[in-house]
Amino acid sequence: VQDYFIQLQKGSRDRIAGWVKLNGDKLNQRLTIRIPEAKISKSFTTDANGSAEINFNADLTLWSPDNPKLYEVIIEAETDRLQDQIGFRSIETRGGEILLNGRPIFLRGVCIHEEAPFRGGRAYSREDAMTLLGWAKELGANFVRLAHYPHNEFMVREADRLGIMVWSEIPVYWTILWENSATLENAGNQLREMIARDKNRAAVIIWSMANETPLGEARLSFLRNLIERARNLDPSRLISAAMERHYLADKTTQMIDDPLGAYVDVFGCNEYVGWYDGLPEKIDRVEWKMKYQKPLVMTEFGAEAPYGNHGDALTRWTEEYQENVYQHQVRMLKRIPFLRGTCPWILMDFRSPRRPLTGIQDFHNRKGLISDHGEKKKAFYVMQ
Repeated sequence: VQDYFIQLQKGSRDRIAGWVKLNGDKLNQRLTIRIPEAKISKSFTTDANGSAEINFNADLTLWSPDNPKLYEVIIEAETDRLQDQIGFRSIETRGGEILLNGRPIFLRGVCIHEEAPFRGGRAYSREDAMTLLGWAKELGANFVRLAHYPHNEFMVREADRLGIMVWSEIPVYWTILWENSATLENAGNQLREMIARDKNRAAVIIWSMANETPLGEARLSFLRNLIERARNLDPSRLISAAMERHYLADKTTQMIDDPLGAYVDVFGCNEYVGWYDGLPEKIDRVEWKMKYQKPLVMTEFGAEAPYGNHGDALTRWTEEYQENVYQHQVRMLKRIPFLRGTCPWILMDFRSPRRPLTGIQDFHNRKGLISDHGEKKKAFYVMQ
């Protein structure tokens, strides 16, 4: 068995569709798909390319954050037997709603970098994934944004098991060479590899194409190309990106009208009102408008504070200031009628060579709700 894609048919909650590819371009190879718990056993034969399209009815308990049901799925060929744990769920948008298994859902999330808690360095083990996603669950999250690149496989496998929906992203961010064909192919290869690895994970509901990319025709063409590739590789999931927004002339209304919004299913938006943009009190005056009738996820917001640095609520770099920003942000976010998800930046402090402020940052981004030593800041409890 070389590869396989076994998920619910797009738009269905009781029909499995996909394909299995066997090694070798050989016609009429026989293969069987079994889901013992569901009493399913279906046989297929391959075409001249060694591939078999699959499509059959299935009475299944659907995967969700409340019940992250995984089934043992067995693929048997003449000389091979493969087992996987797969969950089945539908994900779609309808107007301004995100629908999981046909029902509206609010994505209560948090952003995560692939940084190891306590010891530092990269997160790479199941234990790391259990710790990070365990904190996300403790926060009350049903969703995580894995920024800004595909994380290790333990993260998505553990999210599958815990019932945490996932936004998975490729590292197309800020200013890159939009007109360079080699850059596009590099991004396309990373997109293909991300989808190839995680296409059978029920937890993954969104493929993200980019983060904070400045407007321009070359950028739009580049990202539209990636979106088309993603839909061809996997038409079953939602497409998004963290996109641009700007103030109108009144200086208090944020307009979301990035041209890329016409091509995605879900609109992601990063904003730092109260941190890079004014003081916390400004947050109360900000209103939001959007050009598109699509669901919005606020994919980043927050402020920096090292754990244990205290002061009053208007002193920057203190836990109290960070807490103050989050309190105002929560009130503002509740006023946005088309908001369907939030992802504060970020779960845990992480290393950053761009942030050298001695005694405060020490080459770390301190926007974490939790320190890199596992200590929860005041803002954690605002979002909990």
